[in-house]
Amino acid sequence: MPLQAINDASAHDKMPGIGPHPKNLHAWWARLPLPCARAVLAASLLDDPSSNPNFADASQEEQEQERERLLQLIRATLQKDRQSAARAVELLREEVARSADGDLPSLLDPFCGGGSIPLEGRRLGLGVFAKDLNPVAVLITKASVELLTRFSEHPAVNPKSSAGLTGTGTWSRGAGLAEDVRFYGARIADLLRHDFPAGRSRERSARRFRRLRRPRSRSCQLRCT
Repeated sequence: MPLQAINDASAHDKMPGIGPHPKNLHAWWARLPLPCARAVLAASLLDDPSSNPNFADASQEEQEQERERLLQLIRATLQKDRQSAARAVELLREEVARSADGDLPSLLDPFCGGGSIPLEGRRLGLGVFAKDLNPVAVLITKASVELLTRFSEHPAVNPKSSAGLTGTGTWSRGAGLAEDVRFYGARIADLLRHDFPAGRSRERSARRFRRLRRPRSRSCQLRCT
């Protein structure tokens, strides 16, 4: 495993202000860095040449060359440049599918937390099953993994975009969902500013918050195939 590259990429992943990132969706303590999850999953799915039947008759030198090729493929996904890393992830995804003869396994994460492992599993093309006792953890994972997969390639549905007032007319990948999140997020922010205007006393705001019913803690789960 390219441990130094994984450590460097993970340290960068945890830094603030590195641009668009799933961690910006909601704060979560002890979030597993995405490069670490990506590398561990790749190492779990790709056979070492010494145990790969296709290299059973290969020499030690040939096995070492294949091993270095796989490690270099993992290193390429750890680049700080997002576009270069995304292209490398696509190549890694193809390599994983080829190593499994197209029969990819499913990934189970019983304590998904911030959703790093399910997210990277989906990026590698795996079917994902995830759960957590904390409903906030499940909501974060649903938003970053399940909903994006479900509504990928779908157009925006908010009235402003559907009327043709915004948008380019093309909704590739999650562009439509992102447009809806921006629209309805702005609407919710406007409602909150109306209900909790600047200058309102803390006591009055606290009384309004106490009226909200706290949900019971229970095991929640999601499925993304």
